[in-house]
Amino acid sequence: MLGDTQKKGLLIVFSAPSGCGKDTVLARLEKEADFRRSISMTTRQMRDGETDGVDYYFVTQDYFLKKLEQGQILEYTNYNGNYYGTPKSVIDDWLKKGETVILKIEVEGAENIKKLYPDSIGIFLIPPSIKILEQRLRNRSSETEDEVQSRMTIARNELKHAVNYDYIVVNDLLDDAIEDIKSIIRSEKHKTERSKNIIREVINNA
Repeated sequence: MLGDTQKKGLLIVFSAPSGCGKDTVLARLEKEADFRRSISMTTRQMRDGETDGVDYYFVTQDYFLKKLEQGQILEYTNYNGNYYGTPKSVIDDWLKKGETVILKIEVEGAENIKKLYPDSIGIFLIPPSIKILEQRLRNRSSETEDEVQSRMTIARNELKHAVNYDYIVVNDLLDDAIEDIKSIIRSEKHKTERSKNIIREVINNA
């Protein structure tokens, strides 16, 4: 009997400007799809409703830089004055086991991942419009006006990088965005390149 362990692991790089709802999307996907979600470390402050070790590992800048010097961070970026990074060893272990792994990272970090893992798949979540994105940021009520404007400037720059990703998903209606991403994952998992071991096993056991 054949199993998913015979397939290559699938690494998905998931990015979106702040305020696009990527955390909401990932929370739903965790309930409805079979994958491993990498948890990043960050030096930014924890927001209301977030949990350490679930949304991020919230650490001090000194701790983050120490881990970076030790080579224990796969990639990192400084976004709006805060560091974000991904642990490498855990990701590699999951991929060797044939797992589907989703990395939620910023644009700069995503470009680094693509260099290290050329067969990774990039999904970029975008808002229906820049105006709606600004409304969503204001509705969070967690940033000052200066912070909102800073995030909007960063978002406009990040959206320019969306063309470097394999897939674009518009987060207008949440249910539709979820189904689009699930369809992408299903299709990628069945690509021939990821199933060569299964093909050989079928032939050898014919």
